[in-house]
Amino acid sequence: MYMEDIDAQVKSIIEKIYQKKHSEPLSLTDETSLRSIGFDSFDFAELTVKIEDIFEVDIFENRIVDTLGEIKEEIENGSE
Repeated sequence: MYMEDIDAQVKSIIEKIYQKKHSEPLSLTDETSLRSIGFDSFDFAELTVKIEDIFEVDIFENRIVDTLGEIKEEIENGSE
């Protein structure tokens, strides 16, 4: 899978979770902290399940992730 596809899919998942609690638009970069945009443990759990369903990778298996960039790294490392 291409990194652009991973980026778009992960951003879409994060945005859908974010929109459940917020009405303002979200601008994501690789450095965006999900905690800083209001993600709580339930949001991270939902994110983890959705990413595992799509990419078959546990993003928290090796470390705690908090940014879009870290999530993409874990997906790339897990799909090798």
